[in-house]
Amino acid sequence: MQKLFILLLIVFTFSSCRLLRPDIMLKTPRNYVYSPIQDSSSLKESKLSANDIIEFRLFSNDGFKLIDLTNISGSPNIVQSGAGVLQYLIENDGTSKLPVLGSVKLEGYSIRDAENMLEEKYSKYYVKPFVLVKVTNKRVILFPGSGGTARVVPLANNHTTLIEVLAIGGGIPEYAKAYKIKIIRGDPKKPLVYLVDLSTIQGVAQANMVMQANDIVYVEPRFRLTNEVLKEISPALSLLSSALLVYTVYLETRP
Repeated sequence: MQKLFILLLIVFTFSSCRLLRPDIMLKTPRNYVYSPIQDSSSLKESKLSANDIIEFRLFSNDGFKLIDLTNISGSPNIVQSGAGVLQYLIENDGTSKLPVLGSVKLEGYSIRDAENMLEEKYSKYYVKPFVLVKVTNKRVILFPGSGGTARVVPLANNHTTLIEVLAIGGGIPEYAKAYKIKIIRGDPKKPLVYLVDLSTIQGVAQANMVMQANDIVYVEPRFRLTNEVLKEISPALSLLSSALLVYTVYLETRP
């Protein structure tokens, strides 16, 4: 019996080592320095980035006539085409090969700035060109702070904010930290990590930041000690109960 008790104690000890280590993703070290959330004016527009698919339309005479680019394109990075409408992939180097112009750097431009830049370039070939650009595959990944509910949220417009993404995802669950919302952005090897506190009304200004394509929004879950302890010790308790039952039967059947 003593050996059995020691064995169960060892099993319970190893099982309990994880009691204070809840399943929290994207942890940051103690005293981690988060990226500063700049003035909201600098975060009001999303930027074009690599792997964006853009819908591209070109008009002449300030939008009077839509130019059919399907016959003059021949670009290898066309994703889909239609009458006068082409979709192009922005390559990893931030460029996209557009009709007539060839490779053009688009990464880092806002939609409006990209349209203005392309209109200036196309003015060499067309009279008063008018360009429309739309990103068709923008999305963010949302982890709302409760298990099994992560989702990919499409960005329907160019100014979708953090608060809108959270609303689309159903809001902040009961067992999640409204004061600890992380936004991970940019190069996965060296990302920018922002921390937003929505537990106070002052946090609304930060939550008004515009989401960029491929942002990760993570709401940290709360550690529910009672539930975690019960979850972790249940296997040990089950093993102990089975052992006691076996031992009881053994005692009753002894000659």
